[in-house]
Amino acid sequence: MTTRNKKLCFALLTASLALSACGGGGGDDGNSNATKDNEKPATPTPSPAPSPVPTPSPAPSPTPSPTPTPAPSPTPSPAPGPDMGTGGVPTPSPAPTPTPTPTPTPTPTPTPTPTPTPSPVADVNTVPITVERWTGNFPNQPYATVTICIPGVQGANQCATIDHMLVDTGSAGVRVLASALGSAVTGRLPAQTGATDDPTSGAPIAECTQFLSGYTWGPIKRADVTMGGKVAGNLPIQVIGDGSYATPSDCLSNGLSNLGTAAGLGANGVIGISSAVRDWPLAAQTPLSATYYYCPSTGSCKGTRVPLDTQVMNPVANFTSDNNGTIIRLPALPAGGQASVTGELVFGIGTQQNNALPSNANIIPLNDNGFFTTVYKGGTFVQGAIDSGSNTNTFRDGTIPVDQWYRYAPSTTLSLSAALKSGNGVTAPVTIPFQVANMASLMAGQYAAHDDLGVYTSSSSYFIWGLPFFYGRNVYTALNGSRAGTQTGPFVAF
Repeated sequence: MTTRNKKLCFALLTASLALSACGGGGGDDGNSNATKDNEKPATPTPSPAPSPVPTPSPAPSPTPSPTPTPAPSPTPSPAPGPDMGTGGVPTPSPAPTPTPTPTPTPTPTPTPTPTPTPSPVADVNTVPITVERWTGNFPNQPYATVTICIPGVQGANQCATIDHMLVDTGSAGVRVLASALGSAVTGRLPAQTGATDDPTSGAPIAECTQFLSGYTWGPIKRADVTMGGKVAGNLPIQVIGDGSYATPSDCLSNGLSNLGTAAGLGANGVIGISSAVRDWPLAAQTPLSATYYYCPSTGSCKGTRVPLDTQVMNPVANFTSDNNGTIIRLPALPAGGQASVTGELVFGIGTQQNNALPSNANIIPLNDNGFFTTVYKGGTFVQGAIDSGSNTNTFRDGTIPVDQWYRYAPSTTLSLSAALKSGNGVTAPVTIPFQVANMASLMAGQYAAHDDLGVYTSSSSYFIWGLPFFYGRNVYTALNGSRAGTQTGPFVAF
């Protein structure tokens, strides 16, 4: 919001105004109608990194009127979110773009299993998802709740239960605002150390995560993360905006918005559950600009390589079971959208009765970068992704009218289609029908859930299928190196 070369966590996180990708709000300037592409982190480049080529940044939409439009009128434009957003998502410069290869799912290291408050039901592999307009007033933001604890301990003073965490299939890893976590828990989480280039091996590690909609900055800490009955023990997570370390100049130099607040992110944090296991595998080999740092003092953080086991990690890969992928289930929407929606996030694929992969499922294998190909109106978009952290479908079509924020605004709702092809070319294309409505009209209401929002991007490579794709489907995301029946990840299926 993520373009997440590394993890597909696309930097598409696009800005709050235009779209969202990669889960989580985009760089919202505070306008309630901004679109956001939250959760895809942009792909960092080896230092010095070239400046990204910005895609026209949509300005914030006017604040939606307090009265929702229940009719089948066009759905209001989404506001930016962490993964975030389609409008105003800068397109990363094509050269040189490191291609992170997601690391095969590691065998979780047994760690003491905390008993968060309240204690989860044993082996429950589902978590409720709610789509609603929350802070920032972004549409199509899927939220879940997590409990974060000091590793290996339990008790009310050792844990924080955090709601409105953006569920993002466009990025990898848990990122949480320090303001939501609270100073008591934040201060007691152990700092991650051990950067490759740190001569002492004892300096704390911090990260600049760039999404198309903005960036998150903060230290890497260790925590036990509980979702439903599943625990990711001693997991490296990013704590956003805790103020411990000055933001490095190369993190600021791209001119992206700071997503270090709930209003800017449109969430209290991001649950990155893409197909990637670690967020920047290439950073284990090469110092990447605006990515990982070691911080010998509060005012000095230096770019560095970091071993894979110190990087922010997909929490699902750290579970002791049901750890090969996820399913997001959301109901179909009526014409005109819906005020709010409730669905579920399911852990595991083919591991329990409630997560079987149907024999007639459309399975789209992903390439080494986590992408597939989308063919639309004769054009081939090689960086295709299905990203719950983006609140719109984001693609390039110069024939559809747009408003000043680059949100598609046809006079009547358009019925379109595109074909999805595997990233490795081994499966037949799957044709997907979809609609594009006038976002400005839809955003004038207060409905949160819309399946026909679209935003223009100048990129000729990206075709991001955001949350509109998820309504009325079971969408599977299999981790890199995992097995689901006879299928090997990474793949997406529906």
